[in-house]
Amino acid sequence: GISITGLGSGLDTNKIIQQLVALEKLPIDALGTQKKTVQSKLSSLGTFKGLVKDLQTKARLVSTKKDLLEYNVTPSAEGVATFSASGFATAGSHSIKVLTLAAVDRWAFDGVANKDTDLATGAGQQISFDVDGTNYSLTVQQDQSNLQEIANAINDLAGEKVSASVVNTGTTGSPSYKLVLTSDASGEDQRISNIVSTVGGLTIDATAPDAQGNAQSDNNLTVGMNATAEIDGLLVERETNEFGDVLAGVGITATAADPNKTITFTVEADHAAIKKNVKEFVDAYNKVVGFINTQNTYSEDQGPGGDLFGDPILRDVKSRIDQALFGVDIDTVAADTEGYSTLSLVGIKKQSDGTLLVSDSDLEDKLTTNIDAFADLFVDRDGFDNGGAIENDPAYYVDTTADSGLAASLDRAIQRMFNSTK
Repeated sequence: GISITGLGSGLDTNKIIQQLVALEKLPIDALGTQKKTVQSKLSSLGTFKGLVKDLQTKARLVSTKKDLLEYNVTPSAEGVATFSASGFATAGSHSIKVLTLAAVDRWAFDGVANKDTDLATGAGQQISFDVDGTNYSLTVQQDQSNLQEIANAINDLAGEKVSASVVNTGTTGSPSYKLVLTSDASGEDQRISNIVSTVGGLTIDATAPDAQGNAQSDNNLTVGMNATAEIDGLLVERETNEFGDVLAGVGITATAADPNKTITFTVEADHAAIKKNVKEFVDAYNKVVGFINTQNTYSEDQGPGGDLFGDPILRDVKSRIDQALFGVDIDTVAADTEGYSTLSLVGIKKQSDGTLLVSDSDLEDKLTTNIDAFADLFVDRDGFDNGGAIENDPAYYVDTTADSGLAASLDRAIQRMFNSTK
């Protein structure tokens, strides 16, 4: 190529062209910068949203007694029962004596030497039995009447109540295959009764157990029995070994029966676990406030602290969160003689930067003095009722009942931010 660079014309055409191209690129560069700014702002909004949603999750975890409060159960001896406790428990001491364990009902038909031999000796032969008030009757096909085929047919017929299996109770050289029927649930009401077999090669002594639950037939391998226990001196009977509905919030599973052994167990509030739950909630709140504080800082050297500097969304979210947590009715505070109506009264106080500081000693004192009043500060104990307001109406998230609970109110306030269009 030939290049004219101004030697003949007196003009530096290359430089002129470069400047024209640069001028043409200015709008493009401006759009690129604007795009980066918007992307950066969207990224910051995403981070902020994540912090607020995490705060909602932590608020939800302390908005119910079963999640906020935690209890430990300590037995005086092991091996009698296992214990658990939820936030609905109440501190106290109790006793238990396990009299009988629950058992499933199990029957075995008389053994046969060959499990593959058809047992029906004619057409129309049947096996029938009752479980839980329902009669099950199976007509056996003569050419499909070996033990496994009969077991499969029983499972198809009554599988939701009874399991049928084939077991060799003999040896390899001298087998004795037995059809075993096992109730799928324990307890007296789940016993397999009125067993009748008209199948020629399948026999059983179906004599029922006596009134005390003692088997009267060798074919009755185990008798379906209820579990019985004395808990705090009261005789309690259940179809399973679970006694979780006897003491509110306390799970009890009997593991061994001994009519001569009584143990005690103590239910105590786990203050360390409760304070951990509260502190995790406070930490989530402080992360939201810390993010807002950082975004809204400004220095001459660095400029704005973040991409959301001065953005009204930060102020709006902070206002709604604080209204839920600190907007306690003045009359409620005035009527509070024990000091459980606000976060500051239970040892969770605002600092100068807007974050919260937890006093472990104050928290411990409040938990020790009145743990239920402490829980009521966070928990909506009378349930949520918006008076029938329709979704997306501002009133949809407003609790019209007497008690709301700070954490429950915050959960709804954040939910409204993300869901409401009004």
